Amino acid sequence: MPPYQPSADWQFEVPTTGTKRLPPAARYVESLTHQGYGFEAAIADLVDNSIDAGARNVVVSFLRDEDRLVSLLVIDDGCGMDDAALDTAMTVGGRQNYDAGALGHFGAGLKAASLSHADSLTVISRTKRSPSTGRRWLTARAQADFTCDIVDPGYCQDLVDRYDGLIEWHGTIVRWDSVRAFDTVTTGQADRYLNDAIEKLETQLGLYLHRFLAREDFNIDIVVEDVRTKEELDHRGVEPIDPFGYRVPGRAGFPRTYTAPVQGVGEVALTAHIWPPKSPLVSYRGIGPLAERQGFYIYRNDRLVQAGGWNSTRSPEGHLALARIVVELPAEPNDVFALTVKKDGVTVTPAFARGLEQAVDGEGHAFGTYVQEAAATYREAARRATEPQRKAVLPAGKGMDPKLRRTLRDELPELEGEDPIAFRWDTLPSDVFFELDREQREVRLNKEYRQLLNGGRRGGLNDAPVVKSMLYLMVNEIFQKERVRAVHTDNVALWNSVLVTAARCELER
Repeated sequence: MPPYQPSADWQFEVPTTGTKRLPPAARYVESLTHQGYGFEAAIADLVDNSIDAGARNVVVSFLRDEDRLVSLLVIDDGCGMDDAALDTAMTVGGRQNYDAGALGHFGAGLKAASLSHADSLTVISRTKRSPSTGRRWLTARAQADFTCDIVDPGYCQDLVDRYDGLIEWHGTIVRWDSVRAFDTVTTGQADRYLNDAIEKLETQLGLYLHRFLAREDFNIDIVVEDVRTKEELDHRGVEPIDPFGYRVPGRAGFPRTYTAPVQGVGEVALTAHIWPPKSPLVSYRGIGPLAERQGFYIYRNDRLVQAGGWNSTRSPEGHLALARIVVELPAEPNDVFALTVKKDGVTVTPAFARGLEQAVDGEGHAFGTYVQEAAATYREAARRATEPQRKAVLPAGKGMDPKLRRTLRDELPELEGEDPIAFRWDTLPSDVFFELDREQREVRLNKEYRQLLNGGRRGGLNDAPVVKSMLYLMVNEIFQKERVRAVHTDNVALWNSVLVTAARCELER
């Protein structure tokens, strides 16, 4: 480039005199810890990596030592990594190329998501052809000089062996220690914290990964594990929460697909849905405020990356609560749609709004008419007579099958801020089928009858769903009362008498 000559004309090209390498300062790692990752979004980002690795099973494990939470693990049976791949994975921005269908995007998710919540990140992995290997980032050391620890190979193998039921020939374990949220849990509050955290995590993973969870070959489980005995204190399978999972649409003729000509992208399909009014389903009411969940549901490679919002094309309005539109992000890079680093939203340019104005369906109906029909459906339902309201209940908790809990949440409104009703087996007198512990909010079942209720099969944490569901509905009101009246005590005695007799009849048969 010729030497710069001053001129009164505008310089369309900025003149330069050479280049200089400026690697990031070690404090750059500190910026990763302030990305604004929510706890559930951070875990979802780790599960994305498991999906990209071809995992069929993922387990999120909270490790508990009595009343103290000590670590969190995300374990998968994906293809795993050797030393070189692990070094790349632990390097900020280390991965440069992703497959077209990959969920990873920026090469920072593992580090940013983890260090946003934990001061220690350890990743241990093995492949079919390479032994177990591991690396560890400590926030304090990374901030000082980008130093990453090499984990002792013997420990790597021991941790892999601990989870050999999941990791057989290949897989990866992501371990968080010094989790900042865990340090805030006060004595006696671990159960409440875990129940709240797992409920939110179930919703986050169930919603944003619902298309993957709907497949028969992919599962996510959340467990609470005693760090010393390895006993599972809680175990929940994550169920898909389809934000379009209604049984009958709210208006005839929907869903309807519109095509929007977006400059810089081409034709973008908009599949418009109208939810049935006053739906009690979790996939409608249980995923956040309705005002925030109307609008666009944007997917990238089958992963939901935005759950509602109008992307500045209009403001949320109460009478648009039934309107939800599916948008699939184009596979090719473009300047119109930009995914956030946390994969929890999409920014768009004005080209998208202009495309919406011209969007039509196959019969020539404008997209604007869909918005009007969604609003009309809402208003018409509001004018109709009020439907019967079911009484709110205490939520179902530990010991109840996740699918059953989901159905109960769909069918019955839950009391806000209340501890759930848990179920566990205990040693009770033979003439007692169950007893209630109001202080612990537990239903204790007589384990003498456990094998009978399980048809001779070995019991598990969420076994005997029929009996537990019936008892849940029967005793819910009793747990809600500040004082137990004589009629409630008599009902419990009656139910015990009948159930014990029924169980003995079954044994005699």
